[in-house]
Amino acid sequence: MDERKQGSFQESLAKLPAKTLFLGGIASGVLVLCTVGFFIMLGIFLGGNSGTLKTGGGAGVVADPSDPTLPDDANIELTVTDDDWYRGGKNADVTIVEFSDLECPFCKTFHPTMQQVVDEYGDKVKWVYRHFPLTSIHSKAQKEAEAAECAGELGGNTGFWSYIDRVYEVTPSNNGLDLAKLPEIAQEIGLNKQKFETCLNSGKYAKKVQADAQSGVAAGARGTPYSVIIAGDQKIPLSGAMPFAQIKSAIDSLLQ
Repeated sequence: MDERKQGSFQESLAKLPAKTLFLGGIASGVLVLCTVGFFIMLGIFLGGNSGTLKTGGGAGVVADPSDPTLPDDANIELTVTDDDWYRGGKNADVTIVEFSDLECPFCKTFHPTMQQVVDEYGDKVKWVYRHFPLTSIHSKAQKEAEAAECAGELGGNTGFWSYIDRVYEVTPSNNGLDLAKLPEIAQEIGLNKQKFETCLNSGKYAKKVQADAQSGVAAGARGTPYSVIIAGDQKIPLSGAMPFAQIKSAIDSLLQ
């Protein structure tokens, strides 16, 4: 802009009422903010539309079951044993092995879904629970997993699942549960508090929890919840807090 035009423009601005200039400034500011916001949201959409929600520490939860990072069944190493904690039918035709973290908010959301699966299918489905504590972001999850094992030692299969259910009920997730409450939870579900504390303080199940986690890695787990549906020779990976309808569809196709 040359000096004459610039001077004319400044004179025109000077003649405008102060209210008009003020409103014009606000409108310009809003326009700038909207433009910036649009490009930020566009970047998030383009960068985050891969179906993966990062939870930190290199761990993620995949929301899209068709995600290409999921392993095919030939690369899933997973064997269910009589030592596994399970709900449903012991000899069911369909087994769902879930790898879970007791401080994971997605696992907390997914837990009622799996309870619904067992309620729906009864002995037709076997739900197996294995520990996969994401210790890089949930430092308390390891000890909570050991606590569940102690509950299983004292209360058997029923004690284990009652403890898991109660922890998910009371924890705010994301490392929010006070570890001092673990013995109290044991007492709430009818276990001997003193024996529970002795078990938990011994650390006797630390290796068991890590063995579960290693089996998860071999099965393709990279975050939680991660599940594998097993029916005969078929192994179908499901990563993330999948809705009941999708799991039901998969089970129904296998039970036909």
